[in-house]
Amino acid sequence: MTATTQAAPPRIVTIDIVRGVAVMGILAMNIVAFAMPQIAYMNPAAYGMDDTADLASWVFNFVFVDGKMRGLFSFLFGASMLLVIEAAAAKGEPAGAIHFRRMLWLLVFGLLHYALIWFGDILTGYALIGMVAWLFRTKPPRVLVQWGAAFVTVQFLLMALMALGFWAMSMQAAAPGAEPEILEQWQEMRSKFAVPSPESLRDLLALHRGGYGAIFHDRAVEHGYSVFLMTMMFAAETLGYMLFGMAMLKSGFLTGAWDDAAYRSTALRCLAIAVPLYALLAWALVAADFSATALVTIVLAATVPIRPLMVVAYAALIILATRGGGRLVGRIAAAGRAAFTNYLGTSLVMTTLFYGYGFGLFGYLGRAELWLLVIAACGVMLLWSKPWLDRFRYGPFEWLWRSLARGSFQPMRKPAAIPAAAE
Repeated sequence: MTATTQAAPPRIVTIDIVRGVAVMGILAMNIVAFAMPQIAYMNPAAYGMDDTADLASWVFNFVFVDGKMRGLFSFLFGASMLLVIEAAAAKGEPAGAIHFRRMLWLLVFGLLHYALIWFGDILTGYALIGMVAWLFRTKPPRVLVQWGAAFVTVQFLLMALMALGFWAMSMQAAAPGAEPEILEQWQEMRSKFAVPSPESLRDLLALHRGGYGAIFHDRAVEHGYSVFLMTMMFAAETLGYMLFGMAMLKSGFLTGAWDDAAYRSTALRCLAIAVPLYALLAWALVAADFSATALVTIVLAATVPIRPLMVVAYAALIILATRGGGRLVGRIAAAGRAAFTNYLGTSLVMTTLFYGYGFGLFGYLGRAELWLLVIAACGVMLLWSKPWLDRFRYGPFEWLWRSLARGSFQPMRKPAAIPAAAE
């Protein structure tokens, strides 16, 4: 691609393509959080596990989707953030001011998204952690990888400590003559991951099948702190992923500069390690009947050091598979260019489908059935993104974010093509 104006530097199409796959893939796991009680996202035994197809759907998601698309999105956020910083600096613009304005406005978008639309917001965390990632912008790839690995290690240690706390408390509660205080504390700890009681489940279904006011109050007032709690809980891992993305950009990995053999070798080695380990962890969760201690140990802790391998493998496979271009690849790239709009648009559509103020489908579909909606939503992203970007410079929310961050309305419509002069 070549730029048409100085203000629009050449895009790295490879990044758009990978981002397009990520924004579509992230819905494959988020759909559970849209459609079912929140606990079902982590504990499939809590809801929506009605038959073998639902179990197979969970296994597939756990091994191949859960956390990987979020990780891929985080890698690409770090890379894209660095691109904006470097482009501003190259044009003599105040790169720091532009970066922090972008992050502050992203924070506003994230908080509004959380309060007004859906509890599963990731933009708030990206904005806050993106401000910290600024400190690493000048580091060489090797140093970025080292820092990224250090932050992922910190995440693993934090989750491992939490798991140890769960195991210790469970053993104390199971001991003969356990104190009532211990039993009460253990019950409170495990309730966050265990199958909810019929009364609790009934209340959750009634809430999300009800009106907007009650859902808004529960999300923004009763649990308004949750968006910051989740940000802090996964901050180290997210920052590590952003630094990995910056390193992959600087090394040429995300620009498609590596040869096919290098991408293929990277993908195969990462998958050969990660997939069997994920399959083993899935088996262990099923064998443990999705107990609270197993969920914390496996889902929150054991997957942390394995997940980056899957993310790198997916990025390599996507780059390999799309090198030849084509119509579908062009549409995937367009979905990636409009990823911000597609992400927010997905939240608007899915909450309208599932919550009571819309079509009220909350809790009525099984995990396997939800794949139909995922496929349909991805189809919509592919259908609208390219025609829109053929006419306009940015997706709607991309334009709004850019305009707010730069303090002026940015040109939206592309200039009309100049007809070739007659010979």
